[in-house]
Amino acid sequence: MARHVRFHETGGPEVLRIDEVPTPEPKAGEVRIRVRALGLNRAESMYRSGRYVIEPAFPATLGYEASGTIDAVGPDVEGLAHGDAVSVIPAFMFDEYGLYGDLVVAPARAVVKNPQGVDWETAAATWMPFVTAWGALLDIANLGAGDFIVLPAASSSVGLAAMQIARHVGATPIAITRKGEKVEELKAAGAPHVLQTGQDDIYQEIIRITGGHGARVVFDPVGGPEFENIVKATGKDAVVIIYGALSHDTTPVPVLHVLGKHTIIRGYEFIEVTANDEKLERAKAFISHGLSVGHFKAQIARTFPFEAIVDATHYLESNAQFGKVVVTL
Repeated sequence: MARHVRFHETGGPEVLRIDEVPTPEPKAGEVRIRVRALGLNRAESMYRSGRYVIEPAFPATLGYEASGTIDAVGPDVEGLAHGDAVSVIPAFMFDEYGLYGDLVVAPARAVVKNPQGVDWETAAATWMPFVTAWGALLDIANLGAGDFIVLPAASSSVGLAAMQIARHVGATPIAITRKGEKVEELKAAGAPHVLQTGQDDIYQEIIRITGGHGARVVFDPVGGPEFENIVKATGKDAVVIIYGALSHDTTPVPVLHVLGKHTIIRGYEFIEVTANDEKLERAKAFISHGLSVGHFKAQIARTFPFEAIVDATHYLESNAQFGKVVVTL
């Protein structure tokens, strides 16, 4: 038997239960993993509460980021074997696979071997944020040396991954946060410039930091009222990538600036990488190399035991964390 976290109705974290279920068997193109750590994501909370793009069918499983060892290999799987230390990249939907469990099945195309020396918690916290950032910054924006990139909600796991990738390719990140207590944390994490919403003049500060030229790239999961000032602080031919809508307020767009500066404003989803085999393999190679040589390391806010999955989810939804929330088994 296996233990899986499931929910039998939508609602808050309290609806999560640890159920005993038959041990899943991998089919063609799949592997079974004995999970050692899970990375929690906000999309999972949205799915559990009934606010996601797909509706759960009960009893529903969830989770799409984990690390562990391969326990069994299904037919037609190449390059992966029993005992391999691996991680799972979110390249599927919650109604296809669920990784909140001790023995779970995942598609082999979404599985990557862990680089030497990477622990279970780091491995479980890496792939969602770093692949998300890779797709936007490198595949779309072609971020490189000399560029300035603006990162609203910079203390999120994706924002922190984006900051590391930006510095790795020679770009300068400008981190933005709402909370004063996260300013020093961002500086300690390597942000050369940190701005606080409500305290700093975001437009003027970005213009100052960039020497009057404006930023070339914006990677924004927030939107809302500050979006206008951020876009106004971009230079000619800038790329503004929106990958979330955390603000519930109206998001104004400075149309004259967009017209005059030829600004590209583009929506972006993680699936643009994970649904494309060629892009997914390039992301795997880039991130695996960065992990193996020590250029990249996921920021872990806090770890919880598997039995405390409800507490871990409450913490995730509190917005108090700096980096990734991880559950260990």
